[in-house]
Amino acid sequence: MTTTAWRADPYADALRSGQGPLFLRRRDGGVIPLEVERWCETPDRADRSVLGRCRGTVLDVGCGPGRLAAALAARGRPSLGIDVSPEAVARTVRLGGSALCRSVFDPLPGEGRWDTALLIDGNVGIGGDPAALLRRLRRVVARSGLLIAECVPEQVDERCEVRVDNGRGALGEPFPWARVGARALTAHASRAGWNVTERWTLHRRSFLALAPAE
Repeated sequence: MTTTAWRADPYADALRSGQGPLFLRRRDGGVIPLEVERWCETPDRADRSVLGRCRGTVLDVGCGPGRLAAALAARGRPSLGIDVSPEAVARTVRLGGSALCRSVFDPLPGEGRWDTALLIDGNVGIGGDPAALLRRLRRVVARSGLLIAECVPEQVDERCEVRVDNGRGALGEPFPWARVGARALTAHASRAGWNVTERWTLHRRSFLALAPAE
């Protein structure tokens, strides 16, 4: 008889309970708090400022527990959430959203035809290379489309390897991550073929709207 080694998944556990604490732990021991309770609640005013700017079909990249995908579906907006976490996808579907368990770097439905793409809750850090992620989304979003990205309030531009940590000894597998502020995100976007069309801050959260450059 063979056995499979148990691997901790503190992220999935937190989504099931809707509660933290939850962190990204860097190799140097530093931690980045994750707002899992907010992610599992209904959209707040800052979220609604994003939802109100969405147009046409919407791809929510790294949809997490699905609050935005579900809110878009409730508004009758054609939308799809994608996430590499099966628990996140399952929770999104339970809330009424549509979602696939898939990486943004995998083949996606409707490539080149999405009217809006979202990178919210720090998801511009996916893959640990914001420029590569933005180049990928340049191929996913329509030429007349829109990308809304949330950046950290601080003026940072850092790459790191992290593990999800619940603060009680459970650690997930390591993966690359990035944190960027508005200035760095603007520079990465320009190199990846995007123009910044709008900037706004609400409830200490900062957002940029990007359009494909001609």
